[in-house]
Amino acid sequence: MQAVGMIAEFNPLHNGHVHALAEARRRANADVVVVAMSGNFVQRGEPAILDKWARAKAALQCGADLVVELPVFDAVQAAPQFATGGVAIMQALGVSSLAFGTEAADVDYARAAERLQSAKFDASGFQDFTQTYATQLNQQYREATGLDLSQPNLLLGMSYAQANLQLQAGLKLLAIPRVGVDHDAQHVASQFASASHLRELITSGQPVNEWMPEASVTSLSSPHYDWSQLFPLLKYRLLTASLSELEQISGMSEGLQYRLSQQIKGQQSFDDFMTAIKSKRYTYARLRRLCLNVVLNLTQAQVDAAQQHRFLHVLGFTQAGQAYLHQVKKSVGLPLIVKPTADQLTPKGLMAVQQQADNLITFLGAPDQNYGRVPYRF
Repeated sequence: MQAVGMIAEFNPLHNGHVHALAEARRRANADVVVVAMSGNFVQRGEPAILDKWARAKAALQCGADLVVELPVFDAVQAAPQFATGGVAIMQALGVSSLAFGTEAADVDYARAAERLQSAKFDASGFQDFTQTYATQLNQQYREATGLDLSQPNLLLGMSYAQANLQLQAGLKLLAIPRVGVDHDAQHVASQFASASHLRELITSGQPVNEWMPEASVTSLSSPHYDWSQLFPLLKYRLLTASLSELEQISGMSEGLQYRLSQQIKGQQSFDDFMTAIKSKRYTYARLRRLCLNVVLNLTQAQVDAAQQHRFLHVLGFTQAGQAYLHQVKKSVGLPLIVKPTADQLTPKGLMAVQQQADNLITFLGAPDQNYGRVPYRF
């Protein structure tokens, strides 16, 4: 059996995702579609609107055959680290090709990644405090490849190509043109709407049936999550944790712990706090990820260690997906977890960081996200 992979969030799953899943299968002539899906927290630095189980179930009903969790220590990261985590999962599962949506499907991503590797630039050396890291990174990308990577999916596509090269994963890259609207568009086009716009509609109680498949609409009966629920916890953490404790948080750098501790005083909403700490140096996404790590109490040491011990947590599969798992199980390159055990969820267990993060969702009222949970089967 041949497998094509996709790295996704499905936050929430909409008609554009259904199109991408079908197109990936068609273009790869694949027997199964394997998805590495972000768990309960996503790259933009916030909880997914629905928990990982609700989103995985919808994905399996809408074109995916095997859904594996992209753990929090890879999911809540900038594009290069996010891509590395996803590609590592595909490599471990023996997937032969990787499909991704992009604003520029005609780019030779593999060739561009080779040019970037040859350029040997060092992103850690960006010292222009009047521009964000992302802006400076894009400038160097443009110099090395001639491409403007300011569009989010174009940057992700390039990050996948770089990870594929660095990990020597050997994945064939399949760039799928985005359909409908742009990544964060606040309008709709025919049957398509961006995930960010759909989240706003869902939060405000407006109908979304026109832009989401039935299975995904049905999943909306599950509890919803957003920063309004997390902000009181963030405020408590920033007002009570010492500066030395905050300094250890993943993504904390350049004295940001001082800025966060000072600006949180008197803030009444997460949006107002974001406005207060925003600067030319940092994007909103970077700051949201940092704040999320503060709430989750994820230290850089924990994240670094976890990324050295990745695993495959299966959330669900179809009959074809189960058959593919059976085919590759003897050669899978990472520990395969189908039903998490108590030992795996302890502070020293393989899923310790994931469990630490998922405890927050259960604190907000969700059922246990890991212990004893078995994959969905379709």
